[in-house]
Amino acid sequence: MSDAVAAEGQDAVSRSFEPVRLSDYRPPDHLIDTIDLVFHLEPTATRVMARMAVRRNPAGTAPADAPLVLDGDADSLTLTSIRLDGEPLDENRYVTDDSSLTVQDVPETFVLDIETRIDPQANTELSGLYRSGGIYCTQCEAQGFRRITYYPDRPDVLAVFTVTLMGDRSSCPLLLSNGNPVDRGDAGPDRHWATWHDPHPKPAYLFALVAGDLATLTDTYTTRSGRAVTLNIHVLPRDADKSAFALEALKKSMKWDEDRFGLEYDLDVYSIVAVPDFNMGAMENKGLNVFNTKYVLARPDTATDSDYHGVESVIAHEYFHNWTGNRVTLRDWFQLSLKEGLTVWRDQEFSSDTGSRAVERIKAVRRLRSVQFPEDAGPTAHPIRPDSYIEINNFYTPTVYEKGAEVVRMLHTLIGDDAFTRGLKLYLERHDNGAATVEDWLAAMQEVSGADLSHFKLWYEQAGTPRIGVEESHDAANRQLTLTITQETAPTPGQPDKRPLHIPFSIGLLDPSGRPLPVTIDGDAANAERETAVVSLTRARQTVVLNDVPENAAVSLLRGFSAPVNLAPRGRERLLFLMAHDPDTFSRWDAGQDLMSGILIDHAATIRDGGTADLDDRVIEAVERIVSDETLDPALVAEMLVLPSETDLAQHIRPIPVEAIHAARTGARSRIAARLRDRLVSRYQALGGPSADANLDAAQMARRALKNTILALLNADTTDATGRDLAAAQAENATTMTDSIAALIALNETDGPQRDRHQAEFLDRWRDEALVVDKWFSLQAMRLSPATVEAVSALRGHDLYARTNPNRVRSLIGVFAAANPVAFHRQDGAGHRLLAEEIKAINRANPQLAAALTKPLTRWQHHDATRAESMKSALRDISAIPDLSRNVFELVKRGLDDADANGDARPPA
Repeated sequence: MSDAVAAEGQDAVSRSFEPVRLSDYRPPDHLIDTIDLVFHLEPTATRVMARMAVRRNPAGTAPADAPLVLDGDADSLTLTSIRLDGEPLDENRYVTDDSSLTVQDVPETFVLDIETRIDPQANTELSGLYRSGGIYCTQCEAQGFRRITYYPDRPDVLAVFTVTLMGDRSSCPLLLSNGNPVDRGDAGPDRHWATWHDPHPKPAYLFALVAGDLATLTDTYTTRSGRAVTLNIHVLPRDADKSAFALEALKKSMKWDEDRFGLEYDLDVYSIVAVPDFNMGAMENKGLNVFNTKYVLARPDTATDSDYHGVESVIAHEYFHNWTGNRVTLRDWFQLSLKEGLTVWRDQEFSSDTGSRAVERIKAVRRLRSVQFPEDAGPTAHPIRPDSYIEINNFYTPTVYEKGAEVVRMLHTLIGDDAFTRGLKLYLERHDNGAATVEDWLAAMQEVSGADLSHFKLWYEQAGTPRIGVEESHDAANRQLTLTITQETAPTPGQPDKRPLHIPFSIGLLDPSGRPLPVTIDGDAANAERETAVVSLTRARQTVVLNDVPENAAVSLLRGFSAPVNLAPRGRERLLFLMAHDPDTFSRWDAGQDLMSGILIDHAATIRDGGTADLDDRVIEAVERIVSDETLDPALVAEMLVLPSETDLAQHIRPIPVEAIHAARTGARSRIAARLRDRLVSRYQALGGPSADANLDAAQMARRALKNTILALLNADTTDATGRDLAAAQAENATTMTDSIAALIALNETDGPQRDRHQAEFLDRWRDEALVVDKWFSLQAMRLSPATVEAVSALRGHDLYARTNPNRVRSLIGVFAAANPVAFHRQDGAGHRLLAEEIKAINRANPQLAAALTKPLTRWQHHDATRAESMKSALRDISAIPDLSRNVFELVKRGLDDADANGDARPPA
């Protein structure tokens, strides 16, 4: 890159996008009591008429003569008329700019009529009102409503919405909005209308409309108080045979929320609409959820068991938002985790109660470690309640969602289930039909439990992943084990000095034969005779004394992953023991992960330095015992056979030796497969071979999970054809997408005609099924080979690749950048340049998607000098875009600000 281009990039990133700060919050000057909306739907010229009942906010801090300021995106809106109390406004009474409409000299209360014109067809950002597959739909979270009409587009302004939709009868036979249907009728020979009313006041981000030609699957649900609710799943007609599972998942979610928390649905209708072009997974708009098709459509031949789980959990998540997010919403966007972290915890509990709690916990922690821990360790680290942002859409992050859920889980652990449930009830009652803050949430929990949560609140304010160290000292004479526990959190951007957090830390004990022992903590009678005790860590260094502990007892730490922390490495003998004997299922799995992480990190360091590495026989024997143990849940065995990912391993060694980590992990898998081939083949065949049925009960899904994990492991041994032959046979005979895609994944790292033929046949068979084609693109992006860079680059010209579809972009470019370090971080920088090219191409068309793709480039600090410079160069290249979007700007700026702070020196080892 020339000096001139670099300078241009720095200038671009230096231009001003003013941050929004939590400290600057003030109540709205005006409130909207009701809003009546009328939409005249046309593909390129939709007219929107909004009538708002406005009043000055008695709790506001502005002067009595403060003007009315409404948000509006001038690039999306054309203002065609404005009236106040029925009279047209003179032009000297109002002014518009790029982001707002200001009306001067307004009375205490008044009615404001605004008419705007918008172009849904041209809306490629998929924010506001747009058309997808011929369907009109909306996405208003976080700030899409300002692209529809002028309005105070903030979550603490709640109004009662009445919406009338007018559209073409043939192209839009279905007209939907929030709430309950009120009336409908004809509007001429070719058009009709429908009116909807939502009695619950809501912020603009929860508004929704859908109009188009959709197939509908309908059922009813009767709440436990006797309310009859009509349930609808609306999909494109070609997808009508893939919506039945979603409907059952919805009913299952509704019953669970009643049984677990006593929360009933509160409208007459609940509708879910699936659209193919959607930036998010789904959106919880009150009574009218709009979903990405990925999380609605499911049929055994087109959806994997994992897809089914995703459909069920996301439908549950959006339904649970009806109370935790809708009936009680947010005062401001800084409180985002208040609804998202809480609701992720609720959907995790739902999945745990209706499935395997241990396996669900393992999956949640695996995701946390793979996507959130790296975020906490990079330049985009932020607390779950950030103190500032430039673009709010950039804070829909794993920290807000997954870490936010862990913070809720810790609170549940600290005060207990009964107090937590009562606290949730109090919180919802106290703030019903209103907007709340983290302080409101903690106040309710503190009130019912009597616990002092002032220290715990720091989890909402401090970024980073604490590291926990534990030293043991046994006093044989007094049969006491002393644990000295330390916590330390590394500096993160803007927070160089960290305070100790309030951490619930779970502890168990096993005797030398592996039997569980009761845990009694000296001076704490409440923990007497428990198999697992929870200690509250609140200081940087803390001592815990366990009584009546025999010599050589083994301590099991962080059972159930009681807090989102990193444990310092433990001895391998201890980990082997816990892996074989720990009665806490999560801890048994976690011991295996820790054991293999330590081994593979050592192997990677040896390989980096030119040496060779091999697995200890005892490790292979431990794996063999797991494979052979038919008393264990097959789903748990499947999880235990998956080695830590290359992304996970990369978090523990600096600078990241990309090729060495890859060689260490593939070498270990190959060694296990070669040594245990006969045992693995025997267990694979006993589990059902390639012709598994499509039964979706938990036992059958667990069986498929283990069978396909074994198949992937067998194919790690590239010197033997056994795995390839089994995978080819499974690909040939599979009756479910679960088995079909698993066979292709197993073959994906092999070379030869079998892989090429089965992948080609797969695409040929499914090219008209968009979600299945996404799987095929992901397969290409996942292939762990340096040559994948050229393959992915070429696929951007494939006739089925479309930058306008977020799912397709994520399946190819997103998977390549996030899940294929060997290719993405190729030494010559080609992977980084490829990603930068796609970000530049998408930047203005879909800024939210482009920003999501940018994050991997910001984590250059952990790489060697050559890769770090390549990633910074890609960021500078992106920063030089003349029309850089606010979304991408914020992430690029964070990356380059960090580069400026660190200079161009080699990152520390």
